[in-house]
Amino acid sequence: MGETLKLPLIDLSSSDGISTSKSIRQACVESGFFYLINHGVEDELIKRVFDESKKFFSLPVEEKMKLERKGLTGYTPMYSETLDPTLKTGDLKESIYIGPLNGVDHVQNQWPSEEVLPSWRSTMESYYGKLISTVKRLITLIASALNLDENFFEDVGALHNPMGFVRLLHYPGEQIASNKEIYGASAHSDYGMVTLLVTDGVRGLQICKEKDKQTRIWEDIPHVDKFDNERAFIVNIGDMMERWTNCLFRSTLHRVTLITEERYSVAFFFEPNDDCLVECLKSCCSEKSPPRFPPIRSGDYLCTRFNLSYASEL
Repeated sequence: MGETLKLPLIDLSSSDGISTSKSIRQACVESGFFYLINHGVEDELIKRVFDESKKFFSLPVEEKMKLERKGLTGYTPMYSETLDPTLKTGDLKESIYIGPLNGVDHVQNQWPSEEVLPSWRSTMESYYGKLISTVKRLITLIASALNLDENFFEDVGALHNPMGFVRLLHYPGEQIASNKEIYGASAHSDYGMVTLLVTDGVRGLQICKEKDKQTRIWEDIPHVDKFDNERAFIVNIGDMMERWTNCLFRSTLHRVTLITEERYSVAFFFEPNDDCLVECLKSCCSEKSPPRFPPIRSGDYLCTRFNLSYASEL
């Protein structure tokens, strides 16, 4: 394992919004990662999510494959995803995506049979709703951290029917005898705006702050114990936010190494409305620092990135 990195703690319940925004800005500029505490998602609900996740991944493969990924949602079996295009083997993990609950035309969620998992859907829907509320509060602070009006992302349409995805992940904890380089999740940056991750406490997550250097230095991100009966989320900035901020905020490379312990985690990827135009913020460019990326529609950008990770077309 690498060196252990201490990330800052961001308190979402703090009454000092200015200080919190400054702390978020510093974290996003320095590493693109931070812990989020006092976020309002009860630990009892998170525990239920993990319990239901374990029940799903314990099902026979043929039962899980009934929900095989179609488009942006569903089950992805072992080795089906390649996050690092330089590797010849897919990642040693399985997952299931749950998309927006507000009836987006091109996103159809796939739910396990209630006869098999009677509490699964209701648990995930409750969790999804809580996360949407939490992330919207966080986004207002991120806007302030960028010297924008706190309602900026609401005003440009990013938060109108946003594209949020819950992803349940299972790493089997197997050591594979192979001459190929295999990871639980190979080196990648997230595609979208912001990601919230909660883990079961098993190690494995690492980040590399200098992704453009030839020799990469990986640092471990440790699990954080509960605060006031809530688990801390690990938050990281995605590529879309990096584009928006002209690389001021970092979309940092991260990976999950292969370990002998079984590992579960739950990620929430928050993406803007499909039609939202992502273009360099005026507060993040100047004559000396012109925009590095052309404007692009959020939905087009995400489809391109998903197609690079999976063999099938969306």
